[in-house]
Amino acid sequence: MDLFEYGHQMETEKKAPLAARMRPRTLDEFVGQSHILGPGKLLRRAIEADQLSSLIFYGPPGTGKTTLARVIAGSTKAHFEQLNAVTAGVSDIRRLTKEAKERLGMYGQRTVLFIDEIHRFNKSQQDALLPYVEDGTIILIGATTQNPAFEVNAALLSRSRVFQLVPLTEEQLILLLKRALEDEERGLGQYRVKADEEALAHIARTAGGDARSALNAIELAVLTTSPDERGIRHITLDTAEESIQRKMVRYDKSGDNHYDMLSAFIKSMRGSDPDAALYYLAKMLEAGEDPRLIARRIFVHAAEDVGMADPRALLIASAAAHAVETVGMPEARIPLAEAAIYIATAPKSNAVIRGISEATRAVREESRGEVPPHLRDAHFSGAREQGRGIGYLYPHDFPRGYVEQQYLPDEHVGKTFYHPSDRGYEGKLKEWIRRIKGKEV
Repeated sequence: MDLFEYGHQMETEKKAPLAARMRPRTLDEFVGQSHILGPGKLLRRAIEADQLSSLIFYGPPGTGKTTLARVIAGSTKAHFEQLNAVTAGVSDIRRLTKEAKERLGMYGQRTVLFIDEIHRFNKSQQDALLPYVEDGTIILIGATTQNPAFEVNAALLSRSRVFQLVPLTEEQLILLLKRALEDEERGLGQYRVKADEEALAHIARTAGGDARSALNAIELAVLTTSPDERGIRHITLDTAEESIQRKMVRYDKSGDNHYDMLSAFIKSMRGSDPDAALYYLAKMLEAGEDPRLIARRIFVHAAEDVGMADPRALLIASAAAHAVETVGMPEARIPLAEAAIYIATAPKSNAVIRGISEATRAVREESRGEVPPHLRDAHFSGAREQGRGIGYLYPHDFPRGYVEQQYLPDEHVGKTFYHPSDRGYEGKLKEWIRRIKGKEV
């Protein structure tokens, strides 16, 4: 690189967006992803020891995939090359792998090839990489927002370690924003900015774990805010809302508002009002409430408020909770909404929770509660001699798959804990129990 090219590069970097200028240069500057980069973690040890194998970084935008690749570039003795799968083709791969093979043969220097958006490479392009990854000519680092299990060639995937990056927390994003505001060399420190805490919190919350989005918003806020008579640019909540194009939802996640909102959401589902349930769900999600917390409450109330009146409610709640973990926001709001609507419109019964509560009370108040001898385990030598299992009647030997015999301990014989309602599927259960047992429950 000559002086002219160097000067042009430096000028380009100065004019780059804040998110590009503030990219961490070392692992110590990197924020987030402690599950793979924390002290003693495999990936951190490999980077620090310069002992890399082929890697694929998978995660949402703005979580640090490209940044991590550049940190590796700055710490490795290997030659580093970068391609973007949107613009690169097989000819680029052939040229780079040819140069990598020459470099390895002549100087013994390895080549790290970073391919951004690797999921955009078609099968033939990915196949072109395979032999060079396999023989060690190149160390591949791929970055993708798509699940590599579906988007990356299976042969290539089997020769790589996959590391999943997760959205940054609000606290981590606020740390990045403050760092950018204080950095005079690469950040916005030369502007003398005073940013209100609620403004930074709103940007961090609205960015949804995306560092690039948060940094772009704070840069826009600073550059479009005029300094006051003291030369200070004051970033208020109103400024933050304009910069990230979303109003702040008034919601205190650690105070009464948090519990009031959850309470209203739960009571709306219990009260069979799907519109209110959707409203409170949307309000919590827009305010940045943890979707996993919401999924857990839906899960609980599928069993507590619907129960056996419609057992499918629990399955749908489980699917929604699984979607939160595997799909993430914002898409997970759809299965959460589906589960909330299902529970709100399902027939209601709290017989399950009343049943387990009554049974628990009986257990806590009992003196012994011994298992009747005929129900005890008899699958070991000498069990029969102890009277275990003797007299047990196998229900499948009887016409209806049912035979009357004692199941409860002696002191609880005749007690009923489960009292099914007449609603939904539970009404059928009630009729079935009445029919085979010959008694009302």
